[in-house]
Amino acid sequence: MVLRLISKRGKMDQRFRAGAVQFDIVNGDIQANTEAAVRYLGELADQGACLGVLPELFSCGFDNENIKAHALKTPETLNRLSEFSRKRKMAIAGTLPQAEGEQVFNTLYFIDRDGRLSGAYQKLHLFRLTNEHDYYTPGSNAVVLDSSLGRIGLMICYDLRFPELARSLFLEGAGIIIVSAQWPRPRHRHWQILTRARAIENQAYVICSNRTGTDGELFFPGLSSIVDPMGQVVAEAGDGPGVISADIDMGCVDEFRKTIPIKEDRRKDVYG
Repeated sequence: MVLRLISKRGKMDQRFRAGAVQFDIVNGDIQANTEAAVRYLGELADQGACLGVLPELFSCGFDNENIKAHALKTPETLNRLSEFSRKRKMAIAGTLPQAEGEQVFNTLYFIDRDGRLSGAYQKLHLFRLTNEHDYYTPGSNAVVLDSSLGRIGLMICYDLRFPELARSLFLEGAGIIIVSAQWPRPRHRHWQILTRARAIENQAYVICSNRTGTDGELFFPGLSSIVDPMGQVVAEAGDGPGVISADIDMGCVDEFRKTIPIKEDRRKDVYG
């Protein structure tokens, strides 16, 4: 695994408000889903948030048989989000299908507050239980980007089960880990435990968006959350559509990492 760094110059805000969106994604209906996403992002902006995280494949869902056609419309969706970002001064993250030749990637895009697309991460771990590997190509790079809100690492859904990925983001200085997901109800306890674990072991804020509603026989519980570096859940949604937000203090990340210096105390000579 190669870790890709994306740099951006400029002053970073130490304190700001961040949020997550959750809603019932309609498979294949890009217009309706995008309208819903923008509407909820507007609610977050009204609450003073300058970062909003959207669910996995929020524009089209896992409409896998038509995913190549949906991927061709991703640039249009990104333009819509960039326009919103510029107007409302909000950074936005969420996954969309990305076409590269005959391949389709499940890609988490990050648009900074100036409307500029400043980072993209292609999902590394494809969920075989729902046959994602039959429709998507796995990425090959972990991604940490420098944004106006600090150093941010990107993860998608199933990635939560791989602590090695989160640790690689931590080692490159990510103080925030964003997770965009469609995590189903039968394993909702795992979702709650893993989001907290990734925050605690990497001393980072973890900002997670999970969808609601149903897709066939799958029910999605929402439970979007924001977890602080000590593992405290500072905001958590229920199972209905809506938004959550909380204040972020990046100074707390630096302070906690100095108090318990995990990075310095790691035994690289034993386990790398």
